[in-house]
Amino acid sequence: MLWQTKHRLFDLSSRGVVMGILNLTLDSFSDGGKFFSHEAAVAHAFEMEAAGAEIIDIGGESTRPGSHPVPLEEELRRVIPVVEALAGKLKAEISIDTSKAAVARAALEAGAGIINDITALRGDPEMAHTVVASGAGVVLMHMRGTPRTMQQAPEYGDVVAEVRDFFRQSAALALGSGLDPLRIAFDPGPGFGKLVEHNLALLAHVGALCPPEMPDRPMVWAVSRKNFLGKLNHDMALEQRFWPTVALTSLGRELGATVFRVHDVRANVEALRMTEAILAQ
Repeated sequence: MLWQTKHRLFDLSSRGVVMGILNLTLDSFSDGGKFFSHEAAVAHAFEMEAAGAEIIDIGGESTRPGSHPVPLEEELRRVIPVVEALAGKLKAEISIDTSKAAVARAALEAGAGIINDITALRGDPEMAHTVVASGAGVVLMHMRGTPRTMQQAPEYGDVVAEVRDFFRQSAALALGSGLDPLRIAFDPGPGFGKLVEHNLALLAHVGALCPPEMPDRPMVWAVSRKNFLGKLNHDMALEQRFWPTVALTSLGRELGATVFRVHDVRANVEALRMTEAILAQ
């Protein structure tokens, strides 16, 4: 399984990669404000790379449930100086977490190589062209509704089948725009318009979510510190969701996920490598 990004070719056939989360926001659910300053953000990116992250995912707009969009100018102000400070200095690939084509273009010009789009190219009519023209890799995520509305009583008949069909449609949109299939990865979007039971079903069947037309695309596993972990563990506080996240990284690798988007890099890298050593036997 190969994933081509702008600057890297990731061979995920037997070795997954960790994507470290770098939120340049004041209101993200987990670490809002912690890395908002330029100096703190740049330092944390290097710390995550040293801990084993091979992708740094930079976002300037919170997408937690109930959040509101950030104006374009503010999102650019937050993320572009950080991308510029890291490009050419990190060995890790830089990902830009945005649904705005203008932000994606500016970040790619500054040195990013992946677009992580929670709207799967549907939120901005220019995004598909931006991805194709840049040669970037792209993460297509499933979300029901918008961050502001997505947790308002989401319903599914068969969540696994519906998300798989969504990926089929999203891939058709991307391919119809001229995107190389090797540049596509999928993210089932746990917590984005889903109840606990929906998240569990998707995670349990993560290895079967790729559409039949594209059976070998990377699946992103993005459960780090999320709310459903707390609900499943007697309303566990946010700071206590570290260990469930690490456990799910190990399980996710066994079930077929290959890209792990996390806040706590080192422990998740160690869990990933130990799991892969066992799976190789």
